[in-house]
Amino acid sequence: MINIPKGTKDVLPSQSHKWQHVEQTARDVAKLYNLKEIRTPVFEHTELFRRGVGETTDVVNKEMYTFLDKGGRSVTLKPEGTAGAARLFIENGLSSSPMPLKAFYLTPCFRYERPQAGRLREFHQFGIEVFGSKEPETDAEVISAANALLKKLGITGCELQINSIGCPICRAEYNKALKEYFRPHLKNMCQTCNTRFEQNPLRMLDCKEEECKKITANAPEILDYLCPDCKDHFKKVQNLLTAQGVKYVINPNIVRGLDYYTRTVFEFVSTSIGAQGTVCGGGRYDNLISELGGAPTPAVGFAAGLERLLIVMENTGATIPEEQKPLIYLAGMDENSRKKAVELAANLRANGINAEVDLMSRSVKAQFKYADKIGAKFVAAIGETELANGEVSLKNMSTGESSAVKFGGLCAYLQKV
Repeated sequence: MINIPKGTKDVLPSQSHKWQHVEQTARDVAKLYNLKEIRTPVFEHTELFRRGVGETTDVVNKEMYTFLDKGGRSVTLKPEGTAGAARLFIENGLSSSPMPLKAFYLTPCFRYERPQAGRLREFHQFGIEVFGSKEPETDAEVISAANALLKKLGITGCELQINSIGCPICRAEYNKALKEYFRPHLKNMCQTCNTRFEQNPLRMLDCKEEECKKITANAPEILDYLCPDCKDHFKKVQNLLTAQGVKYVINPNIVRGLDYYTRTVFEFVSTSIGAQGTVCGGGRYDNLISELGGAPTPAVGFAAGLERLLIVMENTGATIPEEQKPLIYLAGMDENSRKKAVELAANLRANGINAEVDLMSRSVKAQFKYADKIGAKFVAAIGETELANGEVSLKNMSTGESSAVKFGGLCAYLQKV
């Protein structure tokens, strides 16, 4: 027996309709905001993530699935969707498109980390990326789209937390303040934080070690170091969210786990999935395109994990549509009637009606039992008499009522129910 790899999960036939509901809802939201779908490879050159996501992040340092291909090139299974979307934008010359360019994706991602509730080594994301606009209206629209997704899925109890981590100008002053604060505490902090102290002290705020978290709790706050432009931008984002009726709280501790973020960052946080409470998150990344070799292009986006969305939906009692069941099961009593059942099923399916026939050579009694198990609304029985009369004996499985319906009128009859 070969078992599934640790940190991955099968989607069973009884569960797939839930995934399809979330994916279709995401597509519906994308349509409302005029977002066009993009698809990027499952693996990219490793350098894309090292430069894009950031050398000092846990994702790059600890979690990437990186290997040499048969040509000796280092490639990595995508750990997130934004870097690949940025590479697509640059490589395909989309900067010449009408701006802003608004895109979305549904994609698998891969991170080697300890599996836990809502966090797997293979997971799936719905993401939005908007390229070309530096305006706060874009930040507010992307956050609004995330909020709309949660509402359409029936998710309640999520809190929107927002912050600004500034631009390179005010970030430089903030990093100085962080170094002054952390320097006396370094001996009590983990090795990763000691390394980040030199490379990127902002990343120290994202440390999950308990001792480090106690120290970072009293660190200076970025909002006190924002330059006038960043402060004005963040204020406008808040006003725009309020105008749209999107409730939020300011959390100065949000820095997000990836290095490409600038200015606005945000998370929708739920208490229904334990410690890993972020359901979706994102922010602005105005420097990523230029860092990857493209012309300077502002951008903003977010990603939501489908596994986490499903957990939150279940834990908060969100309504999930039932799985699709056949409208009709055609039960043949002998070889000739089975052949007629197959013919009728083909015609019904061609007209958009979900129809089932026997594929197991079951007895008529067993066929009725099977039809009941799979939830068929009607069973059409066909025997010698029905063949001779050119009709089916149609039984409504919920009421028990039966009626004779001509072969030629079966499709029209079912289309009316």
